[in-house]
Amino acid sequence: DYIVANPLDAATRSLRTVATESRIAPASFSRLSRALGYDSFEDLRESMRHQLGRQVSTFAARAEGLRQSKDEAAEDLVTRARNLCHSNLNALAATISTEQIEAAAAQLHDARKVVVLGALGSTGIAEYAGYMANFLGANWVLAGRMGASIGSALCDLDARDVLLVITKPPFARVSIRAAQTAREQGARVIVITDSHACPALRVAQTHFIVPGDSPNFFTSYVGTVFLLETLIAMVARKSGPEATERIAEIERHNRALEEVLDL
Repeated sequence: DYIVANPLDAATRSLRTVATESRIAPASFSRLSRALGYDSFEDLRESMRHQLGRQVSTFAARAEGLRQSKDEAAEDLVTRARNLCHSNLNALAATISTEQIEAAAAQLHDARKVVVLGALGSTGIAEYAGYMANFLGANWVLAGRMGASIGSALCDLDARDVLLVITKPPFARVSIRAAQTAREQGARVIVITDSHACPALRVAQTHFIVPGDSPNFFTSYVGTVFLLETLIAMVARKSGPEATERIAEIERHNRALEEVLDL
């Protein structure tokens, strides 16, 4: 709580100073760092400095940086983007265990209802997740789709249900409030973000921190899409024959309505 409330001090001041001002023993900060997957508090601080740099730099400032680099060869930009995507995926694989993904997939599979929520830049990613999952069962609901009330998607949630939230800086206020509301109603909350400072993590029982470094002025969602596709694949693997029958029936309707073209 102290680090989230005082990120600049924690990232830039010495451990001794931070410990003195927070009245928390230095060893506690070291234990926290290891619990979050870092080798030391200095590694955690370095990660925070990186996050702060991204937050302080606005979309407009990043876009201006791209404009100023317009003389950069196109292949160099492509190479930078590719290398950052590889780095993001490798970092994700190194920090998230297979057991953690399996556990989240089990929670999604066992839920009576799964509500998927993403706002601002995460809207399209949430829609993609909802599109994939709806093939498996009608119990997956996309909150706020086509202007629908988000409140209506949350009102019936209880301990049998899951809210899956996708949010990245700048965090959408509605996503944070929805996570808090779902938790208060007893539902399980799963949060996918790219920052340990995400306010929704305070109410999440399960969370994934997905690196999103990018040469673009927006954060990258490559790692997020990879994680979601993997989660949905694991849910599909846990499903019974009725899921296969549902997918076949959906495909039959798609062809009958001529929504798809077979080549």
